[in-house]
Amino acid sequence: MLRHALLASVCAIALAGVALAADLPSNAPAPVIPPPPPIWDGFFVGVNAGGLFGAGSAVTTTSYPTTIVDTWESEAQLSSALASTVLGDNRAGFIGGGQIGYNYTPSPNWLLGLEADIQGVSGANASAATSNSGVPYEYPNETITSSNLATKSIGYLGTVRGRIGYEVTPTLLAYATGGLAYGGVKSSSSIVQANLNTFGAVPGAFSSAGNYSATRTGWVVGGGLEWMFAPNWSVNAEYLHYDLGRATYALSPLAFYGGFATPNYSSSPLASTRFNGNIVRAGISYHFSFGAPAPVVAKY
Repeated sequence: MLRHALLASVCAIALAGVALAADLPSNAPAPVIPPPPPIWDGFFVGVNAGGLFGAGSAVTTTSYPTTIVDTWESEAQLSSALASTVLGDNRAGFIGGGQIGYNYTPSPNWLLGLEADIQGVSGANASAATSNSGVPYEYPNETITSSNLATKSIGYLGTVRGRIGYEVTPTLLAYATGGLAYGGVKSSSSIVQANLNTFGAVPGAFSSAGNYSATRTGWVVGGGLEWMFAPNWSVNAEYLHYDLGRATYALSPLAFYGGFATPNYSSSPLASTRFNGNIVRAGISYHFSFGAPAPVVAKY
């Protein structure tokens, strides 16, 4: 009996020790919960599409007399005045292409990035025409008519831009952007005139024409919103204003021959226009997230 009582006492003491140990504070370290990795960091590629709208930069033609024979001064001045016009730019078209870039998060909520894109442009061709006439102040029996035509277009547009963004939420980014713009542009101008009723006759028309084609560089600024709607996938909407600068090009001489070997009067018109505009577009990108850190494993 004594042995059974002793065994029961030992078991009771052991159970009491276990219960007391459970109530004591634990010395084990608390688990380390790592912060979520930055979801924006790393390379990305994507596609975009939208609309391009002209900024209202007209094609301006200026002309001044360069040759005047005898008493043809009034006709020369009127011819140059009729050749000097401002033809409006109402172009709008579709733009679409692709982009590639890299994002880096230097501190919480802030993002720095670099993006390059190139787009083809369709339908952004503008043309304008005008017809007018006048009577030389010295010769009321004469009439000079003039028909002027100007065109301009952009075939492709690309940018290389820096971005600075703020994470409104972990998956929503608001950003400003700006940098280099480049594009393939064209413009042409033509002038067709006629001097009617000169010496009772109707001489044939005389004309002038010129064109410009080049790849130009300039600048671009804008901003937008980007939303990470799924792991590694984002969509964005943005506005950009680009300016590729002003181009001036010469037209062929506008010369009237009144039956002589040399022109009675002539001028050398110049055309000038600015290649600028606005873009509103949306895009979708895949993020490789190579810059995201590996998860931290808690140690106990």
